[in-house]
Amino acid sequence: MTRRLLAALLFLPMLLVGCSSTPTTTTSTSGATTTTAAAATPTCPPVAGATTRTTTFAAPPPMCLETGKTYAAVVKTDIGTIEITFDANAAPKTVNNFVFLARNHYYDGIVFHRVISGFMAQTGDPTGTGRGGPGYKFTDELPKAGSYKVGSVAMANAGANTNGSQFFLITGDAGVALAPSYSLFGQVTSGMDVLMKIDADGGDPQANGMPPKVTHTMQTVTIVQR
Repeated sequence: MTRRLLAALLFLPMLLVGCSSTPTTTTSTSGATTTTAAAATPTCPPVAGATTRTTTFAAPPPMCLETGKTYAAVVKTDIGTIEITFDANAAPKTVNNFVFLARNHYYDGIVFHRVISGFMAQTGDPTGTGRGGPGYKFTDELPKAGSYKVGSVAMANAGANTNGSQFFLITGDAGVALAPSYSLFGQVTSGMDVLMKIDADGGDPQANGMPPKVTHTMQTVTIVQR
C-alpha cells in the first residue's frame, strides 16, 4: 500500500451534520440526556461536564481552556481505557475543540468507524458513517514534518481547514509516515494495549478500513484538567 493511498484514506469527505429543526432526546452512555438541537451561540460547558449531551452546534466553540492548566482525556472503551495527554501549546484551538465537545458528552457512545491495522483508528463521528460532524469547521494547526509517532492523536479532515470532530490515533508505521496535513494535538500516554486491540480488529484496507472486523466504542470521554 503506497503512502499516497494511505493519506487518501484519511482524506475522505466529511458531510457535516446540519442543524435539527426539531430537537430529539435520548440517553447517552454517560447518563446525560442527548439533544440534537444546535446551540445558537456555543458557550463553555462546566469543567465537570454538561448535564445534557449536545451533538450539533451552530458555530465553533469559544476558548474554554484556562491559562496555566494542562489537559488530558480518559477514554473508556468497550475493551479498556485509553488516556490521552494534550499539547495545548502546539494546538490550542484543536485541544479546546476536543475539550469542549467532550465536556458536552459529544463523544460518548461513538464508535471507531474506520480502522486500518498498522495505520490508524478513526472515530469522532456521531453517525458512525465517516460523514458526520458537529455542524462547524475550524482551521488547521499543523505540525512539522516527522512529528507523528505511534500513539499520536490528530484530526481527520476533508482538506485544509475542515476540522470538526473526527480524529484518529496512529497505530503503526504507515500512520507515522503521513505528510503533516493533519492537526496533531495529543499523545496516548496509557492504554496502548487497548489501542492495539482496536487496531487488530481493523477492516479491509482496500475498503478504507470500513467496517472494522469488530466495531469498538468510546463509551465515555472524560476531561482531566490540572
